[in-house]
Amino acid sequence: MSRSWIKKKKAQFVRDVLRDFCKASRALEEQFRRFDHHGWLDFAVLRDLLGEESNKGLLWRLKDTAHHVFRSDKDARLVGQFLDWCVGYIFHETIKLKEDAYQQQTYAPWFRDMQSQDLPREESVICQELYEVLRQTWQSMEREIKRIRFILYHCRRLFPIYLQPHRENPLLARLLFEEAELVAQVFGDGCRDLLRAVYGERQDEMYLLAAQSLRRGGWMEKAAEALGRAGTGGEENDLVLQEREIVDTWIKRLKV
Repeated sequence: MSRSWIKKKKAQFVRDVLRDFCKASRALEEQFRRFDHHGWLDFAVLRDLLGEESNKGLLWRLKDTAHHVFRSDKDARLVGQFLDWCVGYIFHETIKLKEDAYQQQTYAPWFRDMQSQDLPREESVICQELYEVLRQTWQSMEREIKRIRFILYHCRRLFPIYLQPHRENPLLARLLFEEAELVAQVFGDGCRDLLRAVYGERQDEMYLLAAQSLRRGGWMEKAAEALGRAGTGGEENDLVLQEREIVDTWIKRLKV
């Protein structure tokens, strides 16, 4: 991809990186909680999350998009370089985690079944010794999950810093409005810090930008919903009022 084309699509790529990071984080954390409580991971989920060269999964696409966004800037900020490395690290660590999950899901039950059978002494000893190696993959999974969680935590610290200059990105504002629940799930208590870092103490501008983006896409009811969040403090500015008038006019036309 050319640098000029990436620059032209920068607003979209920035939106995509945050969106896919949140989706991948949620999917990974669901698997990690499964491991915390039950001691195993779903290999198929990790396989689909990664995908393959000919059919890339969510995490693979996130890695590629992160490279486009964070490596295309001539004046790349250090925070972007950190995020690029972090996303790549998560991707490659998840590959190792997937392989360990495959061993645990596919071969661990077979080895346990073999140990319950009346095997010849030498084969029984070998089976036990081989199973000991397989048991070590569980310890590897534990370490891999710990490392991925650590990097995800730092990504959540880095995103508010990186997104500060993207206050005027309408696609980002629309994502933060439409996927507010997803962002809140992933960032937790840090969600408020994320919004404050980008939009300051008042988020009216975010809702206005989201409404404008939704209106241009033809989503008038959703645009009206976003505008309903703007100016709730009784300090509606002229731009919000103008946008509300445009949206209301379109809604009336559509109902005729």
